[in-house]
Amino acid sequence: MNNSPIPANIEAEEAILGGILFDPMAMSRVEPDLRIEAFYLQSHQEIYRAAMNLYRQQKPTDFMAVSTYLSDRNLLEKVGGSARLAQLLNQTVSAVNIDRYTKLVNEKYVRRQLITSGHEIVELGYDNLSELEDVINDSQKKVFQVGDLKMNHETDSTADISAACFNELESDNPIYETGLYDVDDLMVGFEPGTMTILAGRPSMGKSAIANFFTLQMAAKHKLPAVYFSLEMTKKQLQYRLWSLISQSHLFFEHELYPVRGDRLRKQRAGKISLNQQEMDSIAQIISICAELPIFINDNRGISVAGIASECRRIKAREGNLGLVVVDYLQMMAGENANGNRSYDLGDVARSLYKLAGEIDAPILALSQVSRGVEARQDKRPMMSDLSQSGILEMVADNIIFAYRDEYYYPDTVNQNILELILTKARHGDTGKIELLFDKSCGMIDSLKAFEFN
Repeated sequence: MNNSPIPANIEAEEAILGGILFDPMAMSRVEPDLRIEAFYLQSHQEIYRAAMNLYRQQKPTDFMAVSTYLSDRNLLEKVGGSARLAQLLNQTVSAVNIDRYTKLVNEKYVRRQLITSGHEIVELGYDNLSELEDVINDSQKKVFQVGDLKMNHETDSTADISAACFNELESDNPIYETGLYDVDDLMVGFEPGTMTILAGRPSMGKSAIANFFTLQMAAKHKLPAVYFSLEMTKKQLQYRLWSLISQSHLFFEHELYPVRGDRLRKQRAGKISLNQQEMDSIAQIISICAELPIFINDNRGISVAGIASECRRIKAREGNLGLVVVDYLQMMAGENANGNRSYDLGDVARSLYKLAGEIDAPILALSQVSRGVEARQDKRPMMSDLSQSGILEMVADNIIFAYRDEYYYPDTVNQNILELILTKARHGDTGKIELLFDKSCGMIDSLKAFEFN
């Protein structure tokens, strides 16, 4: 057992607090990067909390203001009285090095959290009752939480939350547009930490929609997108991506020749030979794909723990995650110990919802709906058609159903029309959207844009 002292730099903590009492501008330099828990001594935490609350109320943080604040709350004697505050102030001659002291205190704080997580990981290693994959996932989670400084101190005051909300208004943490402004009009876009369920019967275009959103995130927002496919292989998805790129508005300047999915498949089967225009287009598309931050995983046996591990790895390497797609939920739901597959599906959905918050990225989870829609005259799906609809409705921030009338009625007037029915939008509006859908390449476009052009 290591008998070394707990990592802490008391002198740096004192220098920070003294600098805050001495220099009216010091608090603005440390507040964005220094959390209360970073101070090792409880008395230092209380003094810093008082200064932080005063600062957020746009009040001074000098000796008299902090002393009065603590005294009014019966905390002054707990931190050592006015004499302790005076000592901190008197031993400070300048706040010029306060940024360096902040880094020192933060470093010790992270080391303490790492030690705590290390002890917890050791205990997990001894837990022979848990599945090894779950143990590894929990261990990884603890390490990544330390790296991101996302500790389990998640209960904050409204003062802290208000300050964070205000800072977010001017920060680079947007809600990402989907690429379809009809959709954005309702649900605004993909917000980090949320889960959207895209559901429908087979052949409604769910994978094509997910592919479209993936390309939009990577090409338009320049953010990494990860596609977990439990149904199609990496190469099948890549061919679909090629077709979509060849017709996407995002790459019109390349003047690409259309590369239809059915022709790619026939080429692979040896039934046709692609023409020179198609081959030249594919060569350009390959160059485009080399620059796109899109990652595809086709492990058909992957679990939520496996998805979490891959997302953490990619986020650590890329610095951020724009979108995570899981295609699709039912393929992840095996039999649990009680043989209840529906219950397991709900457990998968809950776990993905928690993961969205942990990795601070939007998750788009695809889902099948029951065959019950086939027996109705109006075959548009509704909430009750979802397996475990109560659980999915509860955990999802958005629920979108995909429907194509021509699949059931070949003579319908709604040819090449894809309906997206937004039945739940926790932070937006519900409604139905009609879009143009080119099945040959997976291209989706707004009817309004088509009519305008």
